[in-house]
Amino acid sequence: MIIHNSCRAAIQSCLDTKTFAAAHLYNDEKTMSIHIHDCYEVYYSISGGKQFLIDNRFYDFQPGDIFFINQYESHYLSQIDRVTHERIVLSVYPDYLRRFSTEQTDLNCCFTQRDTSFGHRLSLSQEEKKRFLYYIHKLSEEKDFGQDLLEQTAFLELMVYLNRIFLLRCEEDRTQEPRTDQRASAAHSEQIDAILSYVNQNLTEELTIGKLAAHFYLSSSYLCRIFKDETGTTINRYITAKRISRAKALLAEGYSVTETCGMCGFQDYSNFLKAFTKAVGISPKKYAMYEQ
Repeated sequence: MIIHNSCRAAIQSCLDTKTFAAAHLYNDEKTMSIHIHDCYEVYYSISGGKQFLIDNRFYDFQPGDIFFINQYESHYLSQIDRVTHERIVLSVYPDYLRRFSTEQTDLNCCFTQRDTSFGHRLSLSQEEKKRFLYYIHKLSEEKDFGQDLLEQTAFLELMVYLNRIFLLRCEEDRTQEPRTDQRASAAHSEQIDAILSYVNQNLTEELTIGKLAAHFYLSSSYLCRIFKDETGTTINRYITAKRISRAKALLAEGYSVTETCGMCGFQDYSNFLKAFTKAVGISPKKYAMYEQ
């Protein structure tokens, strides 16, 4: 299997083949702004780096951290300046993974289960890091006859291994006493967290900067500044990304384009068409056709 040197190329390959793809990245690719896509993502940090915003939670990178990002979850990697940030990103088509799941073994578990204090992130031990990289190496080996089957086998072994680690951490998490100093990130801001939660709970409402500022008793300029400082993106971009995420999920569930427009908070139909097409690359109508 080709290991891409671009996250965008890996995502596109995953969506085109409806299987999986991997990318080995450094800090030479410009980081994406806040975005959503139709595949799962396993994000492994080799060298550590800056901050990650996934949905409405903040995380700081440490070497050996692994992140599980669900389908349609918005995420953003803060700009990496003068810091080498080596990472491996595995994009996985959800239906492909579901096809190999059984009643006893749900391979989607590490992406869809969120009732844990550690959220999307696991910190791997030295042995777990070696094992993860071993499977990635198996995926990237040059092969001849039977290459497709061997790649599939290595991929499934990797996903079983990652889910085992995830479930083990879940069990440990349930048996531990909650600690008051546990936080998703040392830089996590309670004020920004409240704003993100409010946005996520009120996507169908009219969410202007003025209304948000009034709700939280802040000036508009101060609100915009602290939001950009904490998340690396603007409030309007974040709201649009969340609404597009919701729209994609609704269209996949069979709702019409008109119904989806209102249910995800767009006040104007033409703005919805324009924003969706710009973010996804195709119109909502075409997207709905592909998902059915």
